[in-house]
Amino acid sequence: MTALPSNKFEFLSQDVKTRTGLILGPEKAYLVDSRLGPLARKEGFASVEALIDAMMRGDRKMCVAASEALATHETFFFRDKTPFELFEKTIMPTLKGARPGRSLRIWCAAASSGQEPYSLGMLLDEAGERGAEILATDMSAQVLEKAKAGVYTQFEVQRGLPIQRLVKHFEQVGETWKVKPHISQRVRFEQGNLLDDFSRYGRMDVIFCRNVLIYFDIDTKAKVLDRLANQLTDDGFLLLGAAETVVGLTDNLRPVPGHRGLYAKPETAAKAAA
Repeated sequence: MTALPSNKFEFLSQDVKTRTGLILGPEKAYLVDSRLGPLARKEGFASVEALIDAMMRGDRKMCVAASEALATHETFFFRDKTPFELFEKTIMPTLKGARPGRSLRIWCAAASSGQEPYSLGMLLDEAGERGAEILATDMSAQVLEKAKAGVYTQFEVQRGLPIQRLVKHFEQVGETWKVKPHISQRVRFEQGNLLDDFSRYGRMDVIFCRNVLIYFDIDTKAKVLDRLANQLTDDGFLLLGAAETVVGLTDNLRPVPGHRGLYAKPETAAKAAA
C-alpha cells in the first residue's frame, strides 16, 4: 500500500466528507489504494497521488468519481431478512389497515445496484399490491445504471434469492438474470445524495435507509435523521441497519418496541407499544 502525503490524504478526506458525508479516517487509508487505484488507471493517471493532484487543482469530475468509488455499495437480495419480514408482516398490514385502499409510497435511500428495491417489489407483487410506488435513490450514477438495467450475475442472484422467486420474477439472459417488467416497472430510480435537499420526493409511508448512517459523523447522522422524519407520513416507518439507531440523535423518531431496526414518529411508536 502506498502512503499518501498527509496533506493529500487530508484533502481527500475532507472533499469526500463534504460531498457524501462519509468519514475517511486514517484507519480506512487502505481503501485509497484498493478503490482509487482502479479509477486512476481507468482515467489514465500514473498513480492515485496524480489523481488526487487533479482533484486539488479543481477537477470536479474526478472529485465526484473518487467520492463514488470510495463509497461502499455492498448489497444483495433480501439482505438481513428481518427488515423484509417486518415490511411484509408488520408494516404493510398496519398501514393498509389504518387506511384501506391506501397506495403505499416507499423510498429506498442508498439503493446501490437495486437489489433492495427489487426485493420490495417482489413482496408487493406477491401481496397483490398493484398501486404501490417505490423510489430508489443513490448518489452514484454508475451503480444506478446497473440498477436500472436490472441484470445480475448468477452469483448475485444466489445471494439471498430463493429459487422460486428467481424463476418467477427473473428471466435468464445468457449467463445472467434480468428482472421481469412486472417488477422493474414498480421501481423509479433517481440520483440523489442524502446531504442534499430531498423534500422534492414528497411524503413517504416507508423509508429504507440501511447501513448508510454508520459512515457519517454524529452531527451528520442527526441532521439526516431529522430530515428523514420530515419526509415520513405521520403513521409511517423508517428502517435502519442493525448497527444504526436514532437514540441520542433525534427526538423526532422513536424505536418501535419489539422490532429491531424499526422506527417511527413518537406518537406512532407509542401506539405500537400500547
